[in-house]
Amino acid sequence: MLLFGNPSIETLISILIAVGLGMTVHEFAHNYIGHLMGDPVPAREGRLTLNPLVHINWVGWLMFALIGFGILGSAPIAAHRMRSPRWGYLAAVAAGPLANLIVAAVFGLIFRLVVPLAVNQQIPLVVLLLLQIIIYFNVLLFVFNILPFFPLDGWHIVLALLPPDLAYTWQRYQQYSYFAFFALILLSFVGGSLNILGILIGQPVRAIYGALIGF
Repeated sequence: MLLFGNPSIETLISILIAVGLGMTVHEFAHNYIGHLMGDPVPAREGRLTLNPLVHINWVGWLMFALIGFGILGSAPIAAHRMRSPRWGYLAAVAAGPLANLIVAAVFGLIFRLVVPLAVNQQIPLVVLLLLQIIIYFNVLLFVFNILPFFPLDGWHIVLALLPPDLAYTWQRYQQYSYFAFFALILLSFVGGSLNILGILIGQPVRAIYGALIGF
């Protein structure tokens, strides 16, 4: 994202804030719901906090801001430590992307409320810019992470939803899923019709973002 065009310093700072917020909320949600489901490790490791220093992978933070995808932090949750290994793990894994969607929706509402104030010059336009970028990147984190490729949350969500026999087959092809995802990432740099990942992500992101800001 930052690599293209000639973004202003306000845009650069807004993107870094938006990605940091999105990643922090995402990882906190994984850990907190995992904790509620009975996994003692998030609390033991001090992950039940919204302090970004605890959650963010800083290389991934810059990657996501620069090119639109990157490694988030890590949530030390495991199905076998939860009271209900299948459904508890599903809840904890799904909590991350759903938290991003909720953040986007909340800031979408704030955006709609402050637009008249910006039009009347009662607040600076940079506030609208920050709100729009927070909404956009949280929608992007939501859509990106529900893709059913390993190691994304979407792959683990599908695993938890499948019956045991199909879940076993799904796990057997985990490595192939990873290779397919990596190939899609490489093709995204080629662009054009080969940018399948961009198509899979871009259209849903634009639709959800537009609905949230009312455009």
